[in-house]
Amino acid sequence: MEDLTRLIISHERIENIKNNNIELTKEEAHYINKVMRIKNGKEIFIANGEGSLWKAIKVKNDFLEICQFQKPYLFQKQEIYLLGIAVVIPKSGFEDILKMCTEIGIDFIQPLFSERQVNKNLNYTRKLLRWNSIIKEAVEQSERLWKPSILNGMNIIEWLKIRDNQERVSISITREDTPYDLNQWLRIHQEFLNKKGGIFWNVIGPEGGWSPKEIEFFNKNNIAFVKLSDTILRTSTASINASSILNQWRIDLK
Repeated sequence: MEDLTRLIISHERIENIKNNNIELTKEEAHYINKVMRIKNGKEIFIANGEGSLWKAIKVKNDFLEICQFQKPYLFQKQEIYLLGIAVVIPKSGFEDILKMCTEIGIDFIQPLFSERQVNKNLNYTRKLLRWNSIIKEAVEQSERLWKPSILNGMNIIEWLKIRDNQERVSISITREDTPYDLNQWLRIHQEFLNKKGGIFWNVIGPEGGWSPKEIEFFNKNNIAFVKLSDTILRTSTASINASSILNQWRIDLK
C-alpha cells in the first residue's frame, strides 16, 4: 500500500459530504498544513474508522476532494470476535494504555471505577474528549481501519451486571489462586464461538487491589479469575500484556 499521510474523519461527516469535497476542522487543517506540510494537489488517505479508506486530494488549505467516493480504495470487514480491555483508571499512565491498546488491536476500552481506586477526582467529560483524541491519533499512526470505542466510565460491579450473553469476561488478579492464565481461559471459552461472534473482555484492577466486597461479587457471580504473569505488573503493563494475549489468540483463530 502507498505510504501516504492518514487522516481519520468520522463516518457521519463523510456521509454528509457534497460533491466529494470535505471541509477540514481547524485541528485537521493544522495537522495537514503545518505538521505534515502537505501541498495543494497532493494525495492523502482518509479513513472513517469503520473499515473504509479513500484517497483524497488537498485542493485548498481547508478542503479535500475524496477520490472515487462510492468505491473506497480499501475496505476491511470488522472482526467477528471483538476484544475488550476494561481498566480501573490508574493514577497515571492511562493515556499510554489508550495508545498502546489501540495500536495492538483492541476494539473496546472500558474505563472503570472501583472502591480502592487511587484516582477518583476526574473531570470525566473533559477527559473523554481528550481520550478520544488520543485514540484517533493512535489509529492514524498504526494505520488501523477500525477505530476502537472508548466507553463511558462505570463502577466495576454495575458494569458487570449489564454484560449480555454475547460477552465473556475474565478478571486479572494477583496474589490469589486461580486455575487459569488468560491464554488457557481463552482456549476453554472457544466453545462460545459462533458465527455471530462476541466480545472477549479482560479486566485490569485498581492499583490498590480489589475490595472484599468486589471479590465477593465476582465469586458469587462466577466471574473467572485469570493470571497474566508470575510477577506483579503495573496497571499499564498488565493492560498491554492482556491486550497482546487477546490479539494473538484472535490471530491464531484465523
